Amino acid sequence: MSSAGDPEAIGRLEELLARLEEAHAELEKTEEAARAVEILRDLAELAREVQAEIEQARREAPDALG
Repeated sequence: MSSAGDPEAIGRLEELLARLEEAHAELEKTEEAARAVEILRDLAELAREVQAEIEQARREAPDALG
């Protein structure tokens, strides 16, 4: 069973953060409405993935996350 300090979990979170930062930067520079909508959809999917990681961490380490 992994924990919040598990290198695998940390790696997944770092990957999500990198994807978030990339999408944010692309959203700021785009001038096309259709592309902005695509990026916002990508951000919504990232939010779901972050939520899944949080839920997994809560199940694996309930005392650590309250």
